[in-house]
Formats: sequence, C-alpha cells, structure tokens
Amino acid sequence: MTQPVVTAGRSRAAAGLVPLLVAGAATAAVCLWLLLHTGDSVLLGYFGGPIALVAAVFSCWRIGSSIRVSRPVRAFWRALSHSAVLLLIGSCVSLALANNNAGLSLVAAAPNVLGIIWVLVAMFRLPLGDSTALGWTRTLLDCVTVAVAGTLIFWYVVLSFAPTGTDLDTRAAAGAVGVLGLLALVIIGKAAVVPNAPVDSLALRLIAVAPIVGVTTAVLLIAGSDGPRLVQSVLTGPLVALAFTAAAWRQRHVMAHPPADTARRHRSLWDMLPLFAVVTTAGLVITVSARQMDGRERAVIIGAVLIVVCVVARQLLGLRENKRLLDGIRTQQVQLERLAMTDPLTGLANRTRFGAALAERLGGHRPVTVLLIDIDDFKTINDTMGPALGDQLLYQVAQRLRNSSAVRELPARLGGDEFAVLIDADDVAVAEDAAARIQQALAEPFRVGEERLLAHASIGVALAGPGDSADEVLRNADIAMYAAKEGGKANWVRFEPRMRQEVVNHARLGSELHNAIIRNELYLLYQPVFDIVTGRLHGAEALVRWKHPTRGFVSPGDFIPVAERSGLIVPLGIWVLREACRQLAAWTAVYGPGAIKAINVNVAVRQLREPGFVDEVAAVLSEHGLLPGNLVIEITESSVADGRQVRETLQALHEMGIRLALDDFGTGQSSLSLLRAFPVDVLKLDKSFVDGIADGEDRGRLAVAAAVAQLAEYLQLSAVAEGIESEAQLDRLRDMGYRLGQGFFMAKPLPPDEAGALMAPEPTGSAPLRGATAL
Repeated sequence: MTQPVVTAGRSRAAAGLVPLLVAGAATAAVCLWLLLHTGDSVLLGYFGGPIALVAAVFSCWRIGSSIRVSRPVRAFWRALSHSAVLLLIGSCVSLALANNNAGLSLVAAAPNVLGIIWVLVAMFRLPLGDSTALGWTRTLLDCVTVAVAGTLIFWYVVLSFAPTGTDLDTRAAAGAVGVLGLLALVIIGKAAVVPNAPVDSLALRLIAVAPIVGVTTAVLLIAGSDGPRLVQSVLTGPLVALAFTAAAWRQRHVMAHPPADTARRHRSLWDMLPLFAVVTTAGLVITVSARQMDGRERAVIIGAVLIVVCVVARQLLGLRENKRLLDGIRTQQVQLERLAMTDPLTGLANRTRFGAALAERLGGHRPVTVLLIDIDDFKTINDTMGPALGDQLLYQVAQRLRNSSAVRELPARLGGDEFAVLIDADDVAVAEDAAARIQQALAEPFRVGEERLLAHASIGVALAGPGDSADEVLRNADIAMYAAKEGGKANWVRFEPRMRQEVVNHARLGSELHNAIIRNELYLLYQPVFDIVTGRLHGAEALVRWKHPTRGFVSPGDFIPVAERSGLIVPLGIWVLREACRQLAAWTAVYGPGAIKAINVNVAVRQLREPGFVDEVAAVLSEHGLLPGNLVIEITESSVADGRQVRETLQALHEMGIRLALDDFGTGQSSLSLLRAFPVDVLKLDKSFVDGIADGEDRGRLAVAAAVAQLAEYLQLSAVAEGIESEAQLDRLRDMGYRLGQGFFMAKPLPPDEAGALMAPEPTGSAPLRGATAL
C-alpha cells in the first residue's frame, strides 16, 4: 500500500478516536476529583459531564452526516446525536444547580427524559426483529411489561428507601428516568441481537451502558446515601458520553474494516428482560398479598402468578423454533440486499447503491458532487496481461479509492473500469481537492502479480445544480470525464454547461452523419502522391468529405471525431474503402494497370478491432478485381499500441499482401522497438517536420526528417514526406533521400476526374514538378 493511502487511513482512525479520548479524559478527571474531594462544594465535579457530552455529540454527528453509510444507519446516528444534545442540556442544568440532594430536579429531569425518549426514537429506526404487525405487537407488549414492572419496583421498593422529607416530585422525576432507562434497555437489547443489523451489534451493546447508568443513577438519587449518590451524580454524564463515543468509534472501525459475516443470532440476557419483569412483579404481588390476605386468598394469588409465569415460559419455549426459522430467512434477505448493493469484485458500493444515495441527497435538496473516474487505457492492460490481472488491478484501484476518500464520501464501482465518488458538498474547491487527492492516490505504481503497473485515471467532476436529477448529474460527470480524456488523459475536468451543448451538437451531427452515409451525401477527394525524383504520379490518398444539404461543407475535423466517438467510424470506414477501391478499378479500366500503383485509405483503430475486418477487406478487393498490393492502409502510431487484437489484425493484413503505412510518423510513440514489432511498409513523415525545413533554422526538424529518411532506407521501407508546400521544401527533402511526397505545392486533394487526368500518359515524357498550378 502506498504511503499517501496509509496516511489517509491513519488520519481517519485518529479523527474517530479523539472524541473517545476526550470522554475518557473527562471521566478520569471526575474520578480523580472524587478521590481528592474534601470540601462541601461539588461544582467542579459536574464539569466533566458537559465536556464529555460535547465529544459524544460530535462523534455521533460525524457518522450521521456521512454518506458512506446506509440511510437507516445515518438516521440512527443523527437521532443519537440529538439525544446527546438533550443529555448535554440536562448535564449543563445539573452543573448550574450543583448539589447532592436526593431526587432529581424537574428542570434537570426534563431534558434527560427527552434525551432517553430520543434514544428510543433512534432505536425504533432500526430493525427490531420481526417487522410485521405481530412482531411490533410483541415488542409493544415487552415494553409495557417492563414499564409496568419498573414502575411497580420504583414505587413499592425504591421510593420506600427515600430519605424522609424528600419531595415527591423529585422522587417521581428520578423514577421516570429509571423506568425509561429500563425501556431503553429492552429496545437496545432487541436491536443488538438482530442478525446482520445495519448498526454494529457491539456498538449497540456499548450504547446500552447509557441506560444502565441512567437506571443506577435513578436508584441512587432516590435511595442512596450521600457518598454513593454524589459519585453517581457527577459520573452520570461522563459515563453516558463514554458509552456513546465508544459506540461511535466502534461503528467507524467497522465501516473502515467490515467484519466477516456473522449471521448467527445468539440469545442473551436481553431476551430475558420481559420474563424477569414478570417474575419480579409476581414477587411483589406475593409480598403485598401476604400482608393483607388470609391463607386461602394467598394460595389463589400465588397459584395465579405461577400460572402466568408458566404460560410465559411455555410461550418462550414454543417460539424458539419459529424464531430460528425467521432468523434464517432474515439472514438470507440481508445477504441478498447486501449483494444487490455491493460490487462483488471490489467490495465498494455498486451502481444501484450509488444511484440511490445520489437520488436521496438530491431529493432532500442537500449539496452533492459526483466524481466519475475512468482508468486510462485499461483495455490495453486487460488485453495484454489477461482478465485475471486486470481484476487484480481494479481491486487495488478500489482499495485506494476507499482509503483516500473522506468519511463523508461514498466511493463506488459503476462497472468495468469506471468508478465514482459521491461527495457531500457542492463547493468547487472541495470537489477539485478531492479530484486532485484521487489523482495522487492513483499515481503510485500498482503491484499486480509480478508486475508494477501505472494506472492513471481521467476524472469528470460535476456539481449538482438546482433541479438536477441523478441521471443528469451522472451524465454531466460523464461529459466532463470524456473531456478529460480528450485533453490528454490522466487529469480531471470540471463540468461546465457549455459542454452539454457541445455533446448535444455532436449527437445531432452524429445522427445527421448516419443519414449522410445512407443518402450518399459523402464523397471522396484524392490527394496525389508523387515520385519527387521523376515527377511521376505514384499513388493517391483517399480523403472523405461531406456536403450537408443545409449546413453546406462540413469539415472532416468536425465529423471524424463524432464518427469515432459514436462508432459510426466503422460503417464510414467501410464506405470509404469500397468507394476508393471502386474508383481505383475505374481508373485502371480507363488508363490501364499502370495508372497508379496503389490507393491509400486511412483506417481507424475502431475498425481494426472489428473481428471480421480482414475478411471484409479481402471481399472488397475481390469484388473490384484488385490485388492486395493495390491497397495501402494508413494507421496512426497510437493504433499499434491499442492491444493484441489490433496487432493480430495488422499482421493478418500484412501477410495478405496489403501494405501498411504509419501516418504522422514522429509525433506519437515512435521508437525502433515499435518498428521492429509492427509489420510496417511505409513511413509518412508528419507535416510538422516539413514546415520550416527549407530555411534550416530549426535544426531539430532537420535532424528528425533526415533520421526518418535514413531509418526507412536502412529498414528497406518507403518514406513519404507529407505537407510539402514549397519548391524549397521539395528540393531539401529530395536531397535528404526522400523518394515520395505529397502536399499542396504538387497537388491539392482532387475530384476523381481531375486526379484521373494526372494518370494519362504524357506524350513528351515525364515533366519536372512545378507546383499545383502546373498540374
């Protein structure tokens, strides 16, 4: 793992541990104060509660605002943060009152009671087992059972130990806190034992410490002596905060390191709380009745109570098998839901979950930004090294995305080599910082098998605007990502509204181009290739042109990129090939077999990827009675590095006898190893090296042009100079050893009849080249 990724993971872990450390420090400080306390003032002891609860509010809020977790989990932790706020208010009231009186002041009790109620609200946001009406009825009955039993216990037992003269309201307030604490224990217990619950089971058990502290505090505030009552009064806030922060830390740890699937449900003491409440209440009934009834009446009451206990026990035993079956069904359901929302290869969120999270934020009118990430040239890696290593690379990319994403960001794999990150913000600076952070995380080489690979990415950044749908935001990010690829790859581009109009224009132009191929609106011009030593016509390059019925002339620079992006380059390329071969056959019929040696046709890499391309070329040549040597296929240098399938196609064409020309040579990935691996016949020197070659000021151009000529001669290849525009350039190139050339100086692209006129035999022999006007 690279150093930036490790640092990011450690920083997030440290951020989650800080609130827990603050709460722990506050608890330790209160304990130290209790050991050293000697005076009557208790004000300092109450300071630990508010400090610790502020940390609890922050830790719960951080998880509740993170979009990396599911909606039920976010709702739970947000509600728990609200509960912590209410408990914080209650702790501040206790600090203001700062006493060690028996009972609980109504002013302090109100926010504490509301805080416990809010905990119950948070718990009810989680699955509590059977979610049917029958299941909810059981839960309600359990709560009523515990509430009634708790009320009876506090009323008949705890309150009886209250100091003489204690106000009834303060005792009742403390009792209310205790009864609500018991209810919270029941609900937390039910949620903690649900298989595959969205909130971690251990985190819920840690939260259960809070109601236990509340019950203990209620008992001691009513019936405790001065010493234990003071200890519990000043420790209640810190202990509750410690439980909340520990639970939040555990949840963050599980989010960063998901545990193995533990679908088995274990029974615990939580399930016994209702039965314990029934038995305790029965004991109270027996105790009270024993004081006021005779023997026969006592026997009836005791028998009734025993029957109730037996019936309850019987029901629990009878439901055991049913619960086991239901747990199995729930476990399968949870597993299916997880599979439906998770990418199986990388473990990241999949397209479904990502789209749901994006739609949820947009529906709630909350800020959101989408980063769409596409691995550059992944197809080449996958084709060259195989799909197994390709999958390993995707897995490692996913882990770096996971580790480099902030807590409030949701990384996902949308499919193939396309990833995305959902950011909980609509600030340009935040979005650009996230894009730069991801670029940095992916910049280090990946260890894949025995190889070390670089896998850069193009990133499209789209900030959601008012009224945007999820599809629109993703489409905007996609547009920006393609703009990043067109800008040279390995960078990021932020979406701008003008880009959408450009895409619309391209789409419209693509539709019109599709119709143009059908309606024969396209035509070919032919740029002659001359033997610059003898002045004779050597060949011609077919160039496609488009005359739109309403737009007029459409530049190839406009419609060729549209054809490549839309896939229309395949039918367009076949049309060009057929038309060029048809025209060559027509010229041969008129001017004889020696009219020109071959016709040059440009072929896009997309055509070379087509499985039947070689057979189609052979069929076109056969259809028009041409030999393979009559065709020169021109490709760019980048096509050669596209992958194994393209190289195999080129090899098959070469073995057939078709000559292959490397177009725009010198501008791409030119190297001796490329020429050695590629079955090339012709090198076409790019125009950029011909410009200015005559004045001799640019020694770099001169050196490259001369080197290409010498290289072609050494490898026994043909060298063609492109873009010749002056006689001085022509002379300089001829002196360097170039035999073939083309350019406006000799002839512009010509219609078929004008190009054919150049093929007619000259009555007085060959004439020297004198420029386009002479031709």
